[in-house]
Amino acid sequence: MDNCTLLDLATDLGYELAMSGAETFRVEESISRVLSAYGVEAQVFSIPNCLIVSMLTEDGQPITRMCRIGHHGNDLDAVEKFSGLSRALCHRKPDPAQGLKWFQEVRNQRRRYSTAVQHFGSFLGAAGFGMFFGGDLTDSLCAGVCGILVSFVNKVLDDRKANQFFRTIASSFLMALLAYAMGAVGLTRNPDAVTIGALMLLVPGLLFTNAMRDIIYGDTNSGINRIVQVLLVAAALALGTATAWRFSSLLWGEPVSVSDIPYPIIIQCLLAFISCIGFAVLFNIHGPGGLLCALGGGLAWAVYCITLELSGSDILAYFFSALFSSVYSETMARIRKYPAISYLVVSIFPMIPGAGVYYTMNYAFRGEMELFAKQGMHTAAIAGIMAVGILLGSTIFRMYSEWKFRKLFHI
Repeated sequence: MDNCTLLDLATDLGYELAMSGAETFRVEESISRVLSAYGVEAQVFSIPNCLIVSMLTEDGQPITRMCRIGHHGNDLDAVEKFSGLSRALCHRKPDPAQGLKWFQEVRNQRRRYSTAVQHFGSFLGAAGFGMFFGGDLTDSLCAGVCGILVSFVNKVLDDRKANQFFRTIASSFLMALLAYAMGAVGLTRNPDAVTIGALMLLVPGLLFTNAMRDIIYGDTNSGINRIVQVLLVAAALALGTATAWRFSSLLWGEPVSVSDIPYPIIIQCLLAFISCIGFAVLFNIHGPGGLLCALGGGLAWAVYCITLELSGSDILAYFFSALFSSVYSETMARIRKYPAISYLVVSIFPMIPGAGVYYTMNYAFRGEMELFAKQGMHTAAIAGIMAVGILLGSTIFRMYSEWKFRKLFHI
């Protein structure tokens, strides 16, 4: 057996998983299982920007390969495809050279939505959330237009290898400025709802979800790394929208929004479902899986509304909705043999406090420091309690899987 080819196969597989947005534990476990299937003892170490794989040859000599991992994508279809390849390699154990051919075939057959479809997904996600956060139909359409602007700016800057922090500032600033301009000329009655709807496209949902799942599986370094990235992106969002608010105040006067429209629960859930379909496109989820991911978002928001009605506590409502999303994603992953991260990252979006981030910085720029502190603490509490809900749901399933494994093999 060609050990170097086997090492290349396992490492390239892990690299593609990491670049597609897979969790750290998935990258490490996929590599370890492939090498173990070939009877090779190996050590794998992965963090968000580096992958190291070391294995012993038949004569006991260690060989190692290291890969630098660049900007992570949001290609959850590729995560599913390469996860499926790792299972096929473990089950069939082809010659490493043949395995590399399989790997090349999977990489060449990856599906991607066209640029036009991705722009439409951005429109759908922003428009749905624009109405979800209290706007009317006109506000929703304006939010969709701002969403297309976000998609366009992100693509242009990504093609020019701009870093995520700068891309987020530029996208949020231009999008918010357009929303406030629409309000100034009378195209929208609620520029706040328009801004928040489009802002959701820039919220680091996959980073936040992967950070929580990394911590669950004991990859603390990776989890902290991702949390720091989440905080930096949140800061960029706040900076971009707040600067646009100040700039528009100088140009057209302080932006004014009418009161949010209180939609019935069934309409809110439908809007959450529509918005999540757009996000399923943005995360490159194909087929009926995208609709099931979006369905999870609508159901999770129903859980939030019901819990809020019964308890009167939005913190408790966010906890149970996040717990539901976690349980839903783990259940669907086992039923459809699809990575749980796809269902979780989409279904959790209606609960992500994008509005909280927006209003926190808005109060700061208005000089209303008491409201700024109150809103900021509340937003942080929401993010924290959602993390607890995600952790609890995933941990329960992790313990159940471990119990089934021990029972099956009488350990």
